[in-house]
Amino acid sequence: MSDAIKHECGIAFLRLLRPQEFYLSKYGTSTYGVNKLYLLMEKQHNRGQDGAGMASLKLGVEPGKRYIDRYRSNGSNPIKEIFSGIYSHIDEMVGDNSSRLRDIDWLKSHVSYTGEVFMGHLRYGTYGKNDINSVHPFIRHNNWMTRNLVLSGNFNLTNVHELFDNLVNVGQHPVETTDTITVMEKIGHFLDRENESLYKKFKEQGYSKKEISGLIASHLDVLKIISRSAKQWDGGYTISGMIGHGDAFVMRDPSGIRPAYYYKDDEVVVATSERPVIQTAFNVSVDKIHEIEPGHLLIVRQNGDVIYEPFQEPGERRSCSFERIYFSRGTDRDIYQERKKLGKALANPILKKINHNLENSVFSYIPNTASVAFNGLVEELNNFCDNVKVEKIKSLKQGGTEDELRGIMSLRPRVEQVAVKDAKMRTFITQDNQRDELVAHVYDVTYGVVHENDTLVVVDDSIVRGTTLKQSIIRILDRLKPAKIVIASSAPQIRYPDCYGIDMAKLTDFAAFKAAVALLKEKNMHHVIHEVYRMCKSQENEPKENVVNHVKEIYKPFTAVQISEKIAEILKPANVKAKIEIVYQSIEDLHDACPNDNGDWYFTGNYPTSGGNQVVNKSFINYIEGRDQRAY
Repeated sequence: MSDAIKHECGIAFLRLLRPQEFYLSKYGTSTYGVNKLYLLMEKQHNRGQDGAGMASLKLGVEPGKRYIDRYRSNGSNPIKEIFSGIYSHIDEMVGDNSSRLRDIDWLKSHVSYTGEVFMGHLRYGTYGKNDINSVHPFIRHNNWMTRNLVLSGNFNLTNVHELFDNLVNVGQHPVETTDTITVMEKIGHFLDRENESLYKKFKEQGYSKKEISGLIASHLDVLKIISRSAKQWDGGYTISGMIGHGDAFVMRDPSGIRPAYYYKDDEVVVATSERPVIQTAFNVSVDKIHEIEPGHLLIVRQNGDVIYEPFQEPGERRSCSFERIYFSRGTDRDIYQERKKLGKALANPILKKINHNLENSVFSYIPNTASVAFNGLVEELNNFCDNVKVEKIKSLKQGGTEDELRGIMSLRPRVEQVAVKDAKMRTFITQDNQRDELVAHVYDVTYGVVHENDTLVVVDDSIVRGTTLKQSIIRILDRLKPAKIVIASSAPQIRYPDCYGIDMAKLTDFAAFKAAVALLKEKNMHHVIHEVYRMCKSQENEPKENVVNHVKEIYKPFTAVQISEKIAEILKPANVKAKIEIVYQSIEDLHDACPNDNGDWYFTGNYPTSGGNQVVNKSFINYIEGRDQRAY
């Protein structure tokens, strides 16, 4: 993605099901859990930019001993900082007595991070500050084991203020209105109620207070707690949690917006945001790894029992297609093939743009993450060439001469590496006029592979704002002096904000929105803008369930091609000589390539929750009223 947008947070969860001595005997290490959590987090490093954190929990700890440990970092390499700190702590505690590394009881009693339950989080901040206090996991402390709660997740809720007010109305005083704190306190509220209910029940049965603590731990109904907590949540989420006595859980929203996978055998239970990391960390085949279905909850009880149940009625599956296009690692078996198929779908519209003239066209990609889609495009172009060759050979008289055959067989797409990013360049200059000049040199180009009459076709993952294209990439490519530059996006036009985790919060961020508004103004259709504003304002205080996405009307007068042409016009720098054209993926081809992940609200405006409609209308109101702020 040539435009730098935030990605997705990531989770890693690990529960050891066997005694610690088992892992020491089988794998030769007393830090098996820490080692595996490090792998699970490092292999999802693509999901963390602003910070990372981990927490571990020890089971069966005597009173007076610490049983929850946490380490967070918002440094430049947070995962390295966390685990370097953990291993240094272990080395320091063990000292010169290396035999202690094989003494599980001593380690558990004296050394942090030597428990049985582990939780990791990689943070991409989409809201709020990126200081250490914003880094997961979060802890809700209590002297009662069964009231301690540790939480981390990949989520955004659209109705945080509504949920906050509900907490206030039941007598709580949350210290922040962020969705993280709101989720924590919501679960904490029902965790407290469950504790109180069980305490009252066992007290009436004559048990002592000390006995009741153990009984609560063995009878706590996590499914009921989560079902009640999430009843009014509107948004996308994958959340992992640990309760102090040892129960742990991973949950996924009813629309399946955010991804989650799990694996279980007789040694471990593992859950992550991405499937390949489990395959790599535990060397298991893809068929052993399961998706956590929408609206489902994976519970690992204190005693190791595993429960997998729905906590809410699953809705229509609307899992995020951007995960498939860009966010998740392309090493996933299905995602790799889907990205190739997205590239293949671009072949026909690109061939039309170049008038099927392969001889005078050069194909490449920017950035590197577009390489898989590019491979799919090249495969399809080669298929096209093969069909042309067959038809030409069939038309030859008497089989043709050797020169004729060689001429026909030489038809193939010209594939070149035209731009290479200079990893050493840092755009630290802040003045816009000087910074643009520096940005223009972040990529080096390969001179001599493009001729002056050529069309240069470059594949990108997606075009969001188009800022990097205009300020940098198009200027860089124009140095090669092509007659025309075609930018092909493997994603459709991004037209609407995302409010479920991706940092695409404002309509004014989108090249497609700017193009549609420009077209309306050019065609003297200002009334459409005013009418959309009026309709958005009229529903501003309506319950979210009644709200309709009125911003769709901004795009309705125009075809996708018209908007693409306007985007190309807007993004072309004044001093660029080449003709600029843009090709976007169609919605139909997107769904064909990613049939199981049809969450496309940022392309179509079809939000999976009613809160999404509220957000997009609020974003349009902000645009009209000149407020440069988020709509949620």
